[in-house]
Amino acid sequence: MPLRHRSAAAAAASRTPFDDRRTSHAIGTLATAFVVGGVATWIAMGAGRTARTQLPGPPDGAPLMRAPLQVVAPVDLQRYAGIWHEQARLPNRFQKQCAGPVSAEYTLQPDGTMQVLNRCVRPDGNFDEAVGTARAVPVAGQPGAGRLEVRFAPSWLSWLPMVWGDYWILKLDRDYQVALVGTPDRQYLWVLSRAPRLEDDALQAELDYAASLGFDTSKVVLTGR
Repeated sequence: MPLRHRSAAAAAASRTPFDDRRTSHAIGTLATAFVVGGVATWIAMGAGRTARTQLPGPPDGAPLMRAPLQVVAPVDLQRYAGIWHEQARLPNRFQKQCAGPVSAEYTLQPDGTMQVLNRCVRPDGNFDEAVGTARAVPVAGQPGAGRLEVRFAPSWLSWLPMVWGDYWILKLDRDYQVALVGTPDRQYLWVLSRAPRLEDDALQAELDYAASLGFDTSKVVLTGR
């Protein structure tokens, strides 16, 4: 699904937001990622990430054994819905065109899924947008676990595992103001907040926690700083 380009002036009058999983057997997303270029991009991502058979090691290349990532449970999707602003991310090809603020808006649907509206500002001042769907993935023994899948491909392709990307909520404060989202292969990571700009100390605390989980935060891109 191609992204819609708008002028900054036109987009300002509309709703605001942001974008990118690998199913455990097929590919390695929201998130919570994020801006995508269409079905072909998602299929290519599935093929590329399926080819990876090992988790990446630390920066120095030394072997590293990592425990499986745990997600927040339970997550109230009604409270999680709304606008989130990206504060930091690991570089990904889906957001290469993003040069300014990045945001995502989640809207809970009657069937329990969530509409995802991602937006980022391009270097020319225009916006890239992508509309997708997120759904909860049941986790045994963890009702309401924050393990989601996100799809930006057309709904008629929703039966294909490769069009769904992981969106795991790894950390979430009690007030639902700051969230750490990643993928189980530790290739994708986002720090999100309700506020357009998170205090530096609070952002560093999120990145420190991500590093403790095995994410390579030395490569993190800070958004809008």
